[in-house]
Amino acid sequence: MVKNRFRAVLIRKDGDRQSVNEEEIGLADLMDGDVVVAVSHSTVNYKDGLALTGRAPVVRKFPMIPGIDLAGTVQDSVHPDFRPGDKVLLNGFGLSETHYGGYAEVARVKGEWLIPLPDAFTPAQAMAIGTAGYTAMLAVMALEDAHIVPAKGPVVVTGASGGVGSVAVALLAKLGFHVIASTGRMQEAAYLQSLGAAEIIAREELSGDPRPLAKERWTGAVDSVGSRTLANVIASTRYGGAVAACGLAQGMDLPVSVAPFILRGVSLLGIESVYMPRARRLIAWERLARDLDIGKLAAMTRTIGLGDVRRAAEEILAGKVRGRLVVDLSQ
Repeated sequence: MVKNRFRAVLIRKDGDRQSVNEEEIGLADLMDGDVVVAVSHSTVNYKDGLALTGRAPVVRKFPMIPGIDLAGTVQDSVHPDFRPGDKVLLNGFGLSETHYGGYAEVARVKGEWLIPLPDAFTPAQAMAIGTAGYTAMLAVMALEDAHIVPAKGPVVVTGASGGVGSVAVALLAKLGFHVIASTGRMQEAAYLQSLGAAEIIAREELSGDPRPLAKERWTGAVDSVGSRTLANVIASTRYGGAVAACGLAQGMDLPVSVAPFILRGVSLLGIESVYMPRARRLIAWERLARDLDIGKLAAMTRTIGLGDVRRAAEEILAGKVRGRLVVDLSQ
């Protein structure tokens, strides 16, 4: 039965001042959609941190319920693909930007945005993956499409102890790659090795001013950092290699030379996950069910309650979050 009143986190804006509070709202307060979902779990991603703190203009409509991911059970539907009782998940599609997101016990969304919850995962596990892990899978798939295989040499993962990085390390290691994990928290070396990293390098090796070309070190990369780090990764990529770029933690600029592209044939692969077509989205989740070790997923996950998301937003932007944060709406 659909709740008439339920908890939600709302971002409001008065002039230049943004506020974030937990409130009680009703079905009539939700945005339009053809499926009503009882949300059991959500996540805290880097983008959620930006939205909750207002440090980047993620939110484009106010008030806004943040949370770019959600998982739960269909309560009501006029969409032909979904019926009450179906387990579903949603990543992106403007949640937290232009449409109310996952930090509410009930969500009304468009059925075309939803996908069935894979049988391999509980809602909590699906949100332990979330947009970060789903994006990591898209990056790995892009490298595969660029013919990057373990026999060609090592791959590097930047921001390795974060959400995208942790899942990318685990996926690539299981697929047989020699994974080099770059992190700003060398105290997490044992954690990264437990995920499958063969080598750990300090973030400082890649965060300085880049050279047009550097020594060839890896054949592929998953970068969630951007800016100088991405430029240095590209400069050190081997002939015919490829770099999947999916983040901007260090910045949106890219101070790179054309040299790696025209002298080494390096490919830069942009990874977009928010509006990824349904067919590719389904393939990515099928691959996650097959290629992600559930035990390693559990090791990289921490669960918090709805009332903890504001503090978690500050922590994730400060680089203090290891792995993934799941929001349990029952807490």
